[in-house]
Amino acid sequence: MSEFDVVIRGGEVLDGTGADPVRADVGISGGTVQQVSDSRLRGRTEVDAAGQVVAPGFIDLHSHADFSVQGWPAAHSQLHQGVTTLLTGNCGFSPFPVGDLDEMKAATAFFEPELTWEWFDHDAFAKAVDAARPAINIAMQTGHHALRMAVMGGAERIASDDDLHRMAELLAASARSGAQGFSTGLIYAPGTYSDEREVRHLVGAAARAGVLYSTHIRNESERLHEAISEAISAAEAGGARLQISHLKAAGPAYHGTVVGALELIDAAAGRGVDVAADVYPYAASSTTLTTRLPTWSMDGGPTALLSRLADPVVRSRIADELRAQSGKSLDPSKVVLADLGAGRFADAVGSSLADVARREGVDPAEATLLILEEHAAAVAVVMHGMSEADVETVLRHPRVAVASDGWVLRPEGTGKPHPRSFGTFPRVLARYVRERAVLTLPEAVRKMTSLPASRLGWSDRGVLRPGAVADVVIFDADTVADHSTFAEPWQLATGVDTVLVAGEFAGRGGEPTGTRAGRVLGRVG
Repeated sequence: MSEFDVVIRGGEVLDGTGADPVRADVGISGGTVQQVSDSRLRGRTEVDAAGQVVAPGFIDLHSHADFSVQGWPAAHSQLHQGVTTLLTGNCGFSPFPVGDLDEMKAATAFFEPELTWEWFDHDAFAKAVDAARPAINIAMQTGHHALRMAVMGGAERIASDDDLHRMAELLAASARSGAQGFSTGLIYAPGTYSDEREVRHLVGAAARAGVLYSTHIRNESERLHEAISEAISAAEAGGARLQISHLKAAGPAYHGTVVGALELIDAAAGRGVDVAADVYPYAASSTTLTTRLPTWSMDGGPTALLSRLADPVVRSRIADELRAQSGKSLDPSKVVLADLGAGRFADAVGSSLADVARREGVDPAEATLLILEEHAAAVAVVMHGMSEADVETVLRHPRVAVASDGWVLRPEGTGKPHPRSFGTFPRVLARYVRERAVLTLPEAVRKMTSLPASRLGWSDRGVLRPGAVADVVIFDADTVADHSTFAEPWQLATGVDTVLVAGEFAGRGGEPTGTRAGRVLGRVG
C-alpha cells in the first residue's frame, strides 16, 4: 500500500457536487488529492476526521480583500471560516490599473487600503501579492472603475471610441497576465456614468478574453428588474459568463421583488445565457456613504465632492436631493457608521445617520454631508434595508452561490465592519442548514465550492476527487458557528478544525498554523 503525504481518515466526505456524504479516507500527495477511498489509507501525516465533515475548501466569489491582503496576508478571518480562495476585484473596484494614484487612493479610501501601491497593472500587483505570501489563494478581477479612471479620470462623461479601445486593451492585458474576471459597480462613480454602449463594449472584451463578467447592478431597489435585464442583455450580446453580485432588494417597499429577479435569471439561462448570482447571509449591506448621494455630485471623485460641499448653493441642492429620496430605499435610522477613521465623528461609529442628526441638531441629509465633509468622503456604512425572507429565497435558488462581499482579513481591529468578513460561511452552515433547514448540508457545501469554481471555469478546485488541488476544510457540522455581530463584529468563527491549502496545513486544531501556501491563481510568470 502506498503512503501519502497526508491522509484524512474516516470523515464524512462531501465532494462539493451536492452528492450525499460518504465515509472515506482522503489521500493527498504533492498538493493534490490522490485518492478518496472507503479502504484504509496510510499517510506520513494522518488526521482523524471521525464525526466531522471533510469538504473542498470554500471559495468566496465576492471579496474586496485585494485592498487588505498585503496588510494581513495571514488571513485569519478566512481560515477560521474554512475559506481557501477569494475572488477579488468586485463591484468595479480593483487596485489596478493605476492612472492617477491620488485619484485611485481617494476613490478607494473607504476600504482603508493596506497597500504599498507600487504597481500599475495586474501583473505587477499579482507579483506583489505573491511576495506577501498569502495564507489562502487569491484570484483577481479587473475593475471597471480602475479602467475608467486610468483612461478617463473620474469625470462624468460618455466614453469616446478611443476611450473604449484603451479600456478594452487594458482589460485584455490583465486577462493575459492571469486576471480571472472583469467587474462593474454601476451604482458607484465613475462606473455609474457609463452608458449601455460602454458596458457592452467591455463585457464583449471580457468574453473574448475568456474571463467572467461580474456586476454590482445599476439599481437594487425600485429598478431592480430593469438592472437585472441590463446585465443579462450585455452578457447575452457579448457572449460572456455573467455573475450577478450579492442579489438583493434594498428597502421595505421592494422586498419580495427578488422573486421576479430570479425569474429573469432563469429565463435567460433557459435561452442559453451563462448566468448565475451570489448572496451573503445577512439582511444588511455595507458600502461607502457616498452611494447615498446624487450621482452628479461625485463627478470628479471625492475631491470634487468636497469642493461642492464647500459651495452653499451646491451643498443645498445635494441636501435637497438626499431629502427627496430618504425613506424610499433606505431609512436614515438604518444607515449605521461602520468606519471613518480619525476626525470629528470618530466617536459616532455604531451610530445611525438619524442618531448623528439628533446629536448635531440637524436633519439626516445635513448630517450625511457633515460626516462626509469631516472625513474626506471616506466613510464606510452598514445599511439595514433588506428582508430575511428575501435572503432565504435567493439562497435557496440552485444558481446562487454563497459569497461574503467582505474584505477584513485581520482578527482584530477598530471600527464596526460588517460581520460578513468574519462569519459568512459558518453562518450558512449554522443558521440556514442546521437551524432553519433552508438548505441541506450537501447543497450548502456545493454553493461554497463547486458552484463558485464552475463560474470561474475551474475543474480542479471546489471538488474532492483525484487530481483536484488539495484545498480542504474539515469542520464539525453540529458546532460550526459564526459569532460576529453588528454590535461586536471582531469575533472569529468556530467549528472549523482543519484547513489545507495545496496540501499544506494552513489551519489545525481550530487555529491558523502560520503556514502560508496560498498564491495568486492564474498568474502568468
